[in-house]
Amino acid sequence: MEERVFATLDGNEAVARVAYRLSEVCAIYPITPSSPMGEWADAWASSNKPNIWGTVPSVVEMESEGGAAGAVHGALQAGSLTTTFTASQGLLLMIPNLYKIAGELTAAVIHVAARSLAAQALSIFGDHSDVMATRATGCALLCSNSVQEAQDMAAIAIRASLESRIPFLHFFDGFRTSHEVQKIELIADADLAELVPFDLVLQHRQRALTPDRPVIRGTAQNPDVYFQGRETVNPFYDACPGIVQRAMDEFAQLTGRQYRLYEYHGAPDAERVIVLMGSGGETVHETVDALNAQGEKVGVLKVRLYRPFDNAAFLAALPQTVKALAVLDRTKEPGSPGEPLYLDVVQALQTLSPAPSPQLVGGRYGLSSKEFTPAMVKGVFDNLALATPKNHFTVGIVDDVSFTSLDYDPTFTTEPDSVVRAVFYGLGSDGTVGANKNSIKIIGEDTPNYAQGYFVYDSKKSGSVTVSHLRFGPDPIRSTYLVTSANFVACHQWEFVQQLELLQEAKPGATLLLNSPFDHPAEVWARLPLAMQREIIAKGLKVYAINAYQVAREAGMGNRINTVMQVCFFALAGVLPREEAVEAIKQAIRKTYGKKGEEVVAMNIKAVDSALDHLFEVPIGAPEGDPTPHQWVPDQAPAFVRDVLGKIMARQGDSLPVSAMPVDGTFPTGTTQYEKRNIAQEVPVWDPDVCVQCGKCVMVCPHAVIRSKVYEASALAAAPATFQSAAAKDKAWSDLKFTIQVGVEDCTGCALCIEVCPAKNKAEPSKKAINMAAQLPLREPERDNWEFFLKLPNPNRTDLDLRKISHQQMQEPLFEFSGACAGCGETPYIKLATQLFGDRMLIANATGCSSIYGGNLPTTPYTSNAEGRGPAWSNSLFEDNAEFGLGFRVSIDKGTRPWNCCTSLP
Repeated sequence: MEERVFATLDGNEAVARVAYRLSEVCAIYPITPSSPMGEWADAWASSNKPNIWGTVPSVVEMESEGGAAGAVHGALQAGSLTTTFTASQGLLLMIPNLYKIAGELTAAVIHVAARSLAAQALSIFGDHSDVMATRATGCALLCSNSVQEAQDMAAIAIRASLESRIPFLHFFDGFRTSHEVQKIELIADADLAELVPFDLVLQHRQRALTPDRPVIRGTAQNPDVYFQGRETVNPFYDACPGIVQRAMDEFAQLTGRQYRLYEYHGAPDAERVIVLMGSGGETVHETVDALNAQGEKVGVLKVRLYRPFDNAAFLAALPQTVKALAVLDRTKEPGSPGEPLYLDVVQALQTLSPAPSPQLVGGRYGLSSKEFTPAMVKGVFDNLALATPKNHFTVGIVDDVSFTSLDYDPTFTTEPDSVVRAVFYGLGSDGTVGANKNSIKIIGEDTPNYAQGYFVYDSKKSGSVTVSHLRFGPDPIRSTYLVTSANFVACHQWEFVQQLELLQEAKPGATLLLNSPFDHPAEVWARLPLAMQREIIAKGLKVYAINAYQVAREAGMGNRINTVMQVCFFALAGVLPREEAVEAIKQAIRKTYGKKGEEVVAMNIKAVDSALDHLFEVPIGAPEGDPTPHQWVPDQAPAFVRDVLGKIMARQGDSLPVSAMPVDGTFPTGTTQYEKRNIAQEVPVWDPDVCVQCGKCVMVCPHAVIRSKVYEASALAAAPATFQSAAAKDKAWSDLKFTIQVGVEDCTGCALCIEVCPAKNKAEPSKKAINMAAQLPLREPERDNWEFFLKLPNPNRTDLDLRKISHQQMQEPLFEFSGACAGCGETPYIKLATQLFGDRMLIANATGCSSIYGGNLPTTPYTSNAEGRGPAWSNSLFEDNAEFGLGFRVSIDKGTRPWNCCTSLP
């Protein structure tokens, strides 16, 4: 065994490091959350990094996951060691090829960052729904519980597959493991070479299709022999569990890390045991230790080899004293008498267990990365202690429809005092997550401490809230759940002070760090909400602040505040001596940004050097802040928006009961207008004296927050005092007023409107007809201006000349305020399509201009007027029509011309 080498990295990179070194072909196609594995492989191949046999793997990106699986199948048949990486629907697209690969007993490993499937809604987050859909393919299913295990099982799976000839799906929890950063022990090339002997590779080569040994593979079989052919593989599956365990034993001899197919941890005389697989096993492990220390007799059985399921090995791992078992599945199988792992345990107990069998219940947890905490684990153990435990339960939600949910005490915790915990609130793309990943690496690699980082992303990603959860301590960290009692809380966006409950994770005596636009300590305190001031006083928090945006801009970094806030964290947290921490940050900057040039490195180092000069402590004064709580949606919003979407916007969706959710996933439209994210530091401001009224800024806006209208001058009688207007310059509107209005609370601050504006201010050449200004002072007045602007009548569409951008952009957009990233290049086209074609989406074709109505045609003519949202419809058919695959024919009534998108129409 070579010298132990540690590194701090996430699960995806840990797996990719092994898979790449043990492969000759990687066929890839990106899908969240598995994409980084393919990206790592592609980057290494591009830099000519060899595998353990000295050759550079061939990495090819295919057109889809199905194509990647086909490429894997083909490369395997040519004798290459081949892999791919996937998740969710991507894995489902591979299923036809998985049947073939397994049916032909072809050794391979596919690495899966297990993720939810799109059912009533799409979700990019983690559970076992996707891998459970592959149970019948014939692939072995091997599960990892942590980042360390994900690396190790990747190697064990390849060895076991080559020896058993059964293809393996090695899976681990999407995001919770794939994106969790941990300090792990790496596997050396020499250990991999010994674990995967070359004679197994040669045996794989010998089974390849080659003209030197011509055979036929992939024939068609009739009813007389197909059945028999399927049964020929039974000995291979019978032998597979033993082969996997031997691979685990050999791995232990090489690395010192011993694994078992079914691994029990807990009291040797446990009476209550939880059975599960995946990252939840680490949470149960931690909870078992805490409960046993209090005198309980509980345990956990972690399932690693799920297929083929070895009944004897499973039962042998259970303590003889067990009286009650709870089997937890991270998936839902509607209509089934139980979830997959539960049913397998039922048959194992009934097949081999001596009577009387333990009492057995099953439950569901953690779908779509739903939190699974020690408090929930204790709730499951408490359920097992009942005379009649609830079966087919759920934990972690409130089910007020089917009443399946378990009660538990949310205050129960198992986190030791030896672990330092920190929570950081940031904005997607502001650099917070990247800085925290660097912090974890610094702590993990420059100190003897173990370190863990997990990052909660919104599905909107860029421009949405990100919450970083960091832990570091002297022992390996098994806490695969969010921090709920933090020593340090940082808020990197001042807007969150009003919007979010930032201090709910702060423990008494914790430190709070704020990125504040206010430079005076007393003003920072005065600007905090009253409820937050009271909580700071009650918990005895120490508060510090810095104007990180000012420091970043002075260093030439724009709005990238990550480096500034990282320096402040190390200065306040005391993890490292201050000078040592600053030098480590500078080294990380050189490593991270070195490829981007010395100028970028210099800017970041300048920000490091000046950050601490701007950090100050905020004195705790009397609680006299603003008592008005932040209101996410107005009172006049629809009930569903107020009661459901409002809670989701406020990050309180976990508290919503089952009854609050639509049964089929159907939501109302047009609800983003209520969100008002206020994420832009700077927003566009219109200068009516310079504007040429071209409409380009309106067209290019990705989020439809810039609008233009012409209207009668009399409408200005009710206008707010700050509402701006100008005389319309177009001859068609010579007697009307013109306004460009910005919805500053929905703006993302991308500044594309500035880039496209052709009008220059002659008095100030650096300025245009639209210019960026600080958002905060504009928020209140522009909110009133926006509401007034929306009430102004839209221009009559029949009066618009759609050959002119300035006219065309007067049409109301039906795609607005999306969750797209700032500066998105796609959404302006979608917005434009809705302006041109309305909610019926006209389709131009060779014979004229026709339209498909969304599924069903109106039964009566639909006529668009000046305020209408659709084309004029007619029940009669004209010459220029089209026939579509939906089985009906539609056309445009040529007698009218609203929503005209084709100049060929009369």
